[in-house]
Amino acid sequence: MSVSVLGAGAFGTALAISLAGKGPVTLWSRSADHVAEMSAARENTRRLAGMRFPADLRLSADLGQAALNPILLLAVPMQQLRGMLEQHRPALTGKVLIACCKGIELATGLGPIEVMREALPEADHALLTGPSFAADIAKGLPTALTLACSDADLGKSLQQSLNTATLRVYRTTDTLGAEIGGALKNVIAIACGAVIGAGLGDSARAALMTRGYAEMQRMALALGAQAETLAGLSGFGDLTLTCTSTLSRNYRLGLALGRGEGFDPAVTVEGAATARATDAKARAMGLEMPITACVVGLLDGKLTLDAAMTALLTRPLKEE
Repeated sequence: MSVSVLGAGAFGTALAISLAGKGPVTLWSRSADHVAEMSAARENTRRLAGMRFPADLRLSADLGQAALNPILLLAVPMQQLRGMLEQHRPALTGKVLIACCKGIELATGLGPIEVMREALPEADHALLTGPSFAADIAKGLPTALTLACSDADLGKSLQQSLNTATLRVYRTTDTLGAEIGGALKNVIAIACGAVIGAGLGDSARAALMTRGYAEMQRMALALGAQAETLAGLSGFGDLTLTCTSTLSRNYRLGLALGRGEGFDPAVTVEGAATARATDAKARAMGLEMPITACVVGLLDGKLTLDAAMTALLTRPLKEE
């Protein structure tokens, strides 16, 4: 296995640590200073402190060198994915590119697979997604993920390359369903965080998770995805984790909104941009996604939490 992880945030670092147990893995950071720090400390003190690097984890600030490996995991934020692909097109052409981000591109309404296909068609594309926190993966705690790849044979090969003793990888050819599940669960997590932050209770959170899952399915099925994909790790599984843990940045943003507190703008929260992109897409498609719309209203300061709850609770009664 010859793998590089491009992006030395917490999740990319965790994947590199886990995969290095199977053989040499290169972790790339665009910052030479960051690489020097990690090389000296043998850990990523900026993003994943306390997680020691295995001997087979190599570090580089040279993307051309890191991209010599045929399998490249792109652990960059969703809104930065296209720019990275365009900037490094010569080095990435002809490679197997596995996006490790979740979300919908604000400018186009596309998910990570579609962005890669559009920005760099001269490569193979896959998506690694599912319920996972970086610290759990780095610690070697049992974690299961979904590998989405439209090429079934390539998917089987990648599944073998990425599966480890503690990181279990399932596969699907439904890339659209995996994209939507991984993206929209972040929007629902913001809503759930707001409910808990405002002291509205676990019953309200359970209702939002359930009706939020219905919104996820509504958009996925309208776009041609498979219902069983949303019921798997990349949909229901990821929704469950993200809506119930303070380790989720999206959930923590929601908590801050519910409490009326500020939130560090330097922290990447994929669900914020995804909510806006999803709301615009739903309106264009004529889909009702009221929870998503309320999240956008909260984020933009156009709705108070009381007004959002009233809007949801006074919707016309109907069958489930």
